[in-house]
Amino acid sequence: MSFEQRVNEYLTIRRALGYKLADHEAVLLDLVVWLNGQGTSVITADLALAWAQSRPTSSPIRQRQRLTIARDFAQYLSAFDPRTEVPAADLLPARYHRVAPYLYSSAEISALMAKARSLSPSLKAATYETLIGLLACTGLRFGEAAGLERDDVRLAESSLLVRFAKNGRSRQVPLHATTVAALAAYAARRDRLCPHPTAPSFFVSVRGGRVAPSSAQAVFATLRHLTGLDQRSRGRPPRVHDLRHSFVVQSMLGWYRDGEDVQAMLPLLSTWMGHVDPKSSYWYQQASPELLALAARRLEAGPRCEP
Repeated sequence: MSFEQRVNEYLTIRRALGYKLADHEAVLLDLVVWLNGQGTSVITADLALAWAQSRPTSSPIRQRQRLTIARDFAQYLSAFDPRTEVPAADLLPARYHRVAPYLYSSAEISALMAKARSLSPSLKAATYETLIGLLACTGLRFGEAAGLERDDVRLAESSLLVRFAKNGRSRQVPLHATTVAALAAYAARRDRLCPHPTAPSFFVSVRGGRVAPSSAQAVFATLRHLTGLDQRSRGRPPRVHDLRHSFVVQSMLGWYRDGEDVQAMLPLLSTWMGHVDPKSSYWYQQASPELLALAARRLEAGPRCEP
């Protein structure tokens, strides 16, 4: 079986297991073209490494990502061809350094929602005001919120069903009563302004379809400018995704202030956020100076003993 056939087989199996693999197909096809150009019928560690570094303009991080994709594919191929060499995990040890997120204050979120309320037409205003509010109070990813179907928003049960999110996982997200009321108000206004939508999505665009990421980014850039957030931030401007980061940090700050056992609560937060690894939630402790200060203060106080 050719490399091309193995790639198709590999991607089909992985996607059936719930992996989206958005970048993998193009990368693996590039690997196949390169291997065919080398006149080889087997992957070796040296060949995989040479291919990963074959684009001189690629950053060390990107080279490592390419090699990781090749390594996973080689591991799959090794079950069929014992000559296959799986590259060692410590090759190209470049590490991605996460940029600290922008943490929105409650006043800034309110200002974004207020500016969204002034957009036109009215359907656009209602959609973006409610969407920003939902992202801020639940920590959903934008794609998860935009991907909600009407049946996924279970207002009678005060919950959302997030289907096939990152890594193919689904989860239930509880809603506060105020969020339920806001979503119900949006649904009523949406149905009045757009009685014949073209998509079954909960949030709709002015054309009645699903809200597209590119459109949302453009609208958010406008709102960011109107609220003056462009001037307040340093480095990378605030993003839609930073609403998710802000939710996590505010949740953890609330637990510290209420005297909760934050370490015990983090697995619950990971489940809520849809994190595969709880370590993804631990990272947030380094993202906020206030969180670090509260954690240090808790550490200095020592363990609490129950009476």
